[in-house]
This record gives sequence, structure tokens and C-alpha cells, in this order.
Amino acid sequence: MPKLEDVAKRAHLSKTTVSRVLNKRGYLSQKTIDKVYQAIEELDYHPNVVARQLYKNKTDLIGILLPTVANPFFGELTAALEDRLYQQGFKVLIGNSMNNPQKEADYLQQLLIKQVDGLIVGAHNQGIQQYRHQGLPVVAIDRVMNQDIPVVASDNYRGGQMATQRLIEHGACKIIHTNGPHDLATPAQRRRQAYEDVMHAHNLQPITYEVDFNVSTQVKDQVFRRIFEEHSNVEAIFASNDTDAVQIMQLASQYGRHVPEDLLVIGYDGTKMVRELVPQLTTVVQPIDKMARTAVEILQKRLHKEPTDKEYLLPVTLWESQTG
Repeated sequence: MPKLEDVAKRAHLSKTTVSRVLNKRGYLSQKTIDKVYQAIEELDYHPNVVARQLYKNKTDLIGILLPTVANPFFGELTAALEDRLYQQGFKVLIGNSMNNPQKEADYLQQLLIKQVDGLIVGAHNQGIQQYRHQGLPVVAIDRVMNQDIPVVASDNYRGGQMATQRLIEHGACKIIHTNGPHDLATPAQRRRQAYEDVMHAHNLQPITYEVDFNVSTQVKDQVFRRIFEEHSNVEAIFASNDTDAVQIMQLASQYGRHVPEDLLVIGYDGTKMVRELVPQLTTVVQPIDKMARTAVEILQKRLHKEPTDKEYLLPVTLWESQTG
């Protein structure tokens, strides 16, 4: 394996100058830089990454811990985060917690062993002690982790208002909402609060069916069937995410309901994939790219020990289409 002194000898420069080029320190002429990188290419030299990490006291690694990238929202969010972090000079390590506290704790422990510089977390579980790791910069996306971890979220309350109000304006009175467990501390609960507030404001009865985010499609199917069996006169459904909305639409036909003729459906998330594959679905669009950009900006502040707010709310929009 070629060493730093081999590169210096090939480039006819001192080891100090080669080190300055590799670490981008001080003024260096383009001629000097070119000579170093030509020697590196000729020798196929690879810097000692571990030594450089120890010297810089940083790894340039960021851990991303989310429920599952199989979900369109988290898949697109992960891609946006990775791209933004890459532009900032970071590499990423990704873990899927699958809503399993033990798996999340195990992933978190592995990330800490890898000595990541910071974490971006969107997993569902709370109270995991490793998040209290002193000095580790952490940013949460759409999840409440601990009181000292800043949260980046879309304006869930406004999104719930927009969806519910639109269904009422289209003539629906019997509107059912699906959401996660009420004891799950997440900004998404504000969608439910907004739904209930708007329903009460119009003297309508709110009805919410709780669906755990990470249960199987088969379990969700059972919950959604109960909606049609227990409320045969349901006129509209405001689903907590787009994949649930699509599953409900597919199930509706088995109960003789046709969307949007006699059943309105509105989803939530508005990912590019869903809008391309199911363009007829009316949905509340979360600003995924802006959420990723904001999360990385806040993480950078935490890395530099700059003050941050507790929460950053980003505006949502409505994808107005045919189903609601």
C-alpha cells in the first residue's frame, strides 16, 4: 500500500504540502494541487481514513433512522436527506426500525459504535436512552423523541383542516378519519385534532379508527373492512397516509362503493411516486424536499453548537384531484 511519503516523493513535494492538499488547508497553487492528485492517481493511493478521523475528531458520517424506506414518504425523505447530506460532504448510514423498539435501540447502538457525527431520526419509539447520548447532535422529523431534540414537521393541523373542510364542502357529512394510536407522541396527531375541530365546528360527529403504522396490509385490511361494515352510510374517508387511502379505495369496490361517485377519499403525504401512479387521489402534500433541507440545516447548527428552536413547521398544500 502506497503511503503519504510515496505520494510526496512522486510529486516532488514535502509530506506537509501533500497533507495540506488532502486536508484543504491554507493557500495552495493549482499546479501544486494537480501534482498531488496526479501522484495519487498514479500510485492508487488511499488516505488512512481512520487516522484522518482521529485527527479531525469527526467521521463525516450521519445516521438516518426511520421506520421503513418501503413506505413512499420515508423512501423519498431518505433519498432527499441523503442527497442533501452528500452535498454537505457527509456520507450516511441508514437503519429501518420497523416500529420495533429493540431493533431501533440496536441500530442506534451500532450507529454510536460507528461514531457518527449526528443523527436524523423519524422512528416512532420514545424513551430510548441512547438518544440522551451527551453531545450527539440529533434532529427528529415528524416525531417527538425527547424534549431537547428539535423537530422538523409539516403543518399537520393545517393539513387536517384542509382535508376535512374540502370533504364537507363537497357535501359529505359522515366522514371517518384513520390515524395512528392516540398515545403515539407525533405531530401527525394534529391531523386528528384538526379533523375533530372542523367536524365539531360543523356540528358533525368525528369518528376515528386507529391503525398502527407498521402493521401488515392484512391487519389494516381488517380495520378498513370494519369501517364499511360498521358504517355502511360512510360518505368520505380522510386517511392518515396515501398508501392507506389507496388500500381503502381498492377495498371500497368490494362493498359496492365507487370513488368518487358515492365515496370521497383524501390521503396524506403526496409523494411524487403516489401522485404519478395514482394521480386521481386527492391528498395533502408534505414538502419532503424542504423538510430534508431544513433537517440538515438544523443538524449543521447542532454540530456547530448553535442554538435551535424546539420545532420547525413547514407549510402543506392540497393536491386537488378526483377522489375528494
